[in-house]
Amino acid sequence: MKAGPLNQFPDDARLWVFASPAALSESQSTALLARVDSFLDQWHAHGAAVVGARDWRNEHFLLVASDERATGVSGCSIDSLYLTLKQAESELGVTLLDSSPVWYRDAAGEIANVPRTEFRRLAKEGAVDEDTIVFDNTVNTVGALLAGGWERPMRDSWHGKAFSALRPPPVEQAR
Repeated sequence: MKAGPLNQFPDDARLWVFASPAALSESQSTALLARVDSFLDQWHAHGAAVVGARDWRNEHFLLVASDERATGVSGCSIDSLYLTLKQAESELGVTLLDSSPVWYRDAAGEIANVPRTEFRRLAKEGAVDEDTIVFDNTVNTVGALLAGGWERPMRDSWHGKAFSALRPPPVEQAR
């Protein structure tokens, strides 16, 4: 059962973030959202309707939420979400289920994604640093999303722990 916007869900509502490395065209995003809306309208867990919602952001990110206060989701109901997205990937020629790229805003503020090895190289070279805005697609509640836990400086995310330590400390100037 599809519900209202994500910001009307309780803070503890479960959240999944899916990302497409290539920006979806208008026709692709329209088809994807129609498929997701259809899924949400019939989403069930153990025979009970799941109260779910979705949001589409920045031509790359699909956010799906479930209000577990209304109806908890189960492994099978989560699997059905992933199956629906896998089918959409195949039909639309897009990728949504690959969680390996690192997502961030480049120096121009544009959304970018690279393999982790490339992000590691960028961190070593100083091309990305603790102030770089990253997308933490592991955020798993609506409350964390709304509190700024999804798009934030690298130093405030798992990215900071994983990649900031790779940069050599600054060299002090002799006086």
